[in-house]
Amino acid sequence: MEKYYKTNLKRWNELVAVHAKSKEYDLEGFLAGKNSLHTLELNALGDVSEKSLLHLQCHFGLDTLSWGRLGAKVTGVDFSDTAIELAEEIAGKIGVEAEFINCNLYDLPEHLDGEFDIVYTSYGVLCWLHDIEEWAKIIARYLKTGGTFFIAEFHPFMWVFDDEHPSELTIKYSYWPGKEPTYWEADGSYADPDAKMENKGDYEWAHPISEIINALIKAGLTIIEFKEYPYTVYQQLPFMKLYPDGYTRLPGNKLPLLYSIKATKE
Repeated sequence: MEKYYKTNLKRWNELVAVHAKSKEYDLEGFLAGKNSLHTLELNALGDVSEKSLLHLQCHFGLDTLSWGRLGAKVTGVDFSDTAIELAEEIAGKIGVEAEFINCNLYDLPEHLDGEFDIVYTSYGVLCWLHDIEEWAKIIARYLKTGGTFFIAEFHPFMWVFDDEHPSELTIKYSYWPGKEPTYWEADGSYADPDAKMENKGDYEWAHPISEIINALIKAGLTIIEFKEYPYTVYQQLPFMKLYPDGYTRLPGNKLPLLYSIKATKE
């Protein structure tokens, strides 16, 4: 695991500067007051005023700080030291009080005590984790009794298609996880496909929806809502179309592109 996470960390540390300059993240707009959250998570969590919120895998903190702007008492966690440094810098610039912690998610109990009203994570987070049962235990560890866990995530069904010939939906990859993670090499990222990277490689793990739901149940959480959506938050395939509501769709809305889970601890 050490090799996998070291490789991913090098890439994500480099991606911080790439993403901070990208139109996708629009850091300039955020500093001017723009909220980076989507209606999906805003509607799901509602009023967060005075609630404590733990954001897992927060990157450089725009969503974390957006919840802070809405009145939540926020803590963000990410394994990239470069990302956390930028998150703290941004927090200072916009005057939002926030705590940021730099550590591997699985090591969080060594760095953070307490419980939270909300544990939150979203969009492209689970593929970077090798152990979903341990992830769920971390969530249960930090969620208050009666609190809310919420995740919005890309639907794993969409990762089965051929990314080298994305003009048509041809199945190439297994929906089910293998014994080892998948290794990828690429320049750029979802936020800036044209960026030239020194650290091109990363490792990713597949997690079917059943694995995720069962891990949360096994950790003692009660799932109160599971939803699937025919839209997503970025142009995953070239023939997807961006709509005025800010979401991207496939023609015909026939495939699941996102899902969300809301759970509580009783």
